[in-house]
Amino acid sequence: MNDNSALYAFNKFGDTVLRTAFAMTGSYQEAEDITQEVFLTLHAKPQSFDSDEHLKAWLLRSAINRCRNYRKSARILRNSPLDDELANTLSCEFTPRDSEIRDMIAKLPGKYAAVIFLYYYEEYTVKEIASLMGKNENTVSSLLQRGRKKLRTELEREGFIYETR
Repeated sequence: MNDNSALYAFNKFGDTVLRTAFAMTGSYQEAEDITQEVFLTLHAKPQSFDSDEHLKAWLLRSAINRCRNYRKSARILRNSPLDDELANTLSCEFTPRDSEIRDMIAKLPGKYAAVIFLYYYEEYTVKEIASLMGKNENTVSSLLQRGRKKLRTELEREGFIYETR
């Protein structure tokens, strides 16, 4: 990889990191803050990466770790829900149905939201997700299966037709 600057990384993977953070936190404001922290860390502590995929994996891993810390913090209890304007800003690249499904994913416990998002939206394999999250492949498969089940229940309750992949 020729250029591993934070600006290059942000231009190439900024949206991916933001979407991942939003999927895990359910808050656009927090997702923006987490995204900013990830890229500021990369800027402050430059690292070398073997490839763009290695850089992307590092960025997503950093975002996932920060999201976990956010979910553990007391700050999560004090935040207000998304207002309509911010929700519309985030979901502009998705259809209304996609936005509703993404909102349901964001409401899942973080461990399920992250795995489902990485698998379906970022199209990572179970093996790649396991590597990113520092978990066993069987654990990731179980999280994916349980997350699907929880999401299916929510989709059925909301009147969506559930289709398996």
